[in-house]
Amino acid sequence: MQVDIGNALAAVADPGVSRDALERLDEDVARAHDGIAAGRADDEFGYAALNLPERTDAAAIEAAVEPVADAEAILTVGIGGSALGAATISEALGGLDDEGASADAAPLYVLDNVDPAHVREILAEVPLDRTAVNVVSRSGTTAETLSNFLVVREAMEEAGVDWTERTVVTTGEAGPLRELADRHDMPALDVPTGVPGRFSALSAVGLVPAAIQGHDIEGLLAGGQRAADSLSSSLFDCPGYAYGAVSYALAQRGAGINAFVPYAERLEFFAEWFAQLWAESLGKDGLGQTPARALGATDQHSQLQLYRAGPRDKVVTMLRPQERADHEIPETDIEGLSYLGGSTLGDLLDAEFEATEASLAAADRPSVRVEIERLDAEALGELLYAMEAACVLYGELANVSTFDQPAVEWGKRAARGLLGGGEFEEAEAVADKTELIVE
Repeated sequence: MQVDIGNALAAVADPGVSRDALERLDEDVARAHDGIAAGRADDEFGYAALNLPERTDAAAIEAAVEPVADAEAILTVGIGGSALGAATISEALGGLDDEGASADAAPLYVLDNVDPAHVREILAEVPLDRTAVNVVSRSGTTAETLSNFLVVREAMEEAGVDWTERTVVTTGEAGPLRELADRHDMPALDVPTGVPGRFSALSAVGLVPAAIQGHDIEGLLAGGQRAADSLSSSLFDCPGYAYGAVSYALAQRGAGINAFVPYAERLEFFAEWFAQLWAESLGKDGLGQTPARALGATDQHSQLQLYRAGPRDKVVTMLRPQERADHEIPETDIEGLSYLGGSTLGDLLDAEFEATEASLAAADRPSVRVEIERLDAEALGELLYAMEAACVLYGELANVSTFDQPAVEWGKRAARGLLGGGEFEEAEAVADKTELIVE
């Protein structure tokens, strides 16, 4: 993995970071790295996430999913970090092997919302008797997750399917889900202690669907470990830290929006995962950088106009694999299109990538290039870990509490109170809503 920050330098971009400013910032990076290393050594809350590559037991995950290894579909029931990591990994690795050939991988469906129409559509689409269900909740009491799981369980019972034989549970050491798994002797894996959900992709939380699909779990962890081994006291020696430090420096200079643009369809979910990681971790105390999601080359025909010619409040992160399976563009004698013949779709996508990067630079707009060698398990594991490390470093530099999410918890309490789940003052605030209705 490599990160090119050249187009974020002040000589190229406005806002931008000068080389002198980067050198000064590197002193802060060294101090922040020492704090991160100490947190990892003590397995402190949050910092423990950066120890997952060496502590996650791939064999235990593979053993737990063995009873549902015959699944023709996988249904993850979770929300936020309990679903996005799994969706990101399975979407990136599922469907095609590393050479671009079709792979026999069961498709993943995700129930991470309680929209009743969506839930009904998913349940109507999956073959319930041949579906593996992975329900994920640390507490075992997450309202959205448990509601959806109860609906799935009822649908299976009505279809004559023994849901206990099709379910793998990922949860904390205690709670309703753990008790349910113990009562019905269902496979149960642990949500790692001390790890916020959005940082848990390289654990059982994110790896169960990929394991059922037969993907290289050990490779994902090896890639994560490679990124962990790259952590150092200088941003110039560590791709993850380089990305986190430059993102922080640009935000300090007015780039309060980070448009994350992968140039690979299989990485579209990665942008979703990044958005949660960045927003929930760094949006504190009036600080943070707002993530925006786009897809190259599709959104060059829509959002790029704003990024190049709108307010100077953005940095564009462009992500691509250097190697990919390709498909030749057929020759044609159609006037104006003949130049495409003999090229490939990959050539065109790379040209779109480089043209966008140059377009932004020509307009003095900052961008950062992130590249992985190819989209395989090891490279994906390295990318996931590097972005987590980047986020932690940004939080250290900004002096925010990276690992909590008080605004999220406020909303949870309000929703629970509205549903009659207890007395919560947050629920009472709903009645104070100001109205100005136009009909």
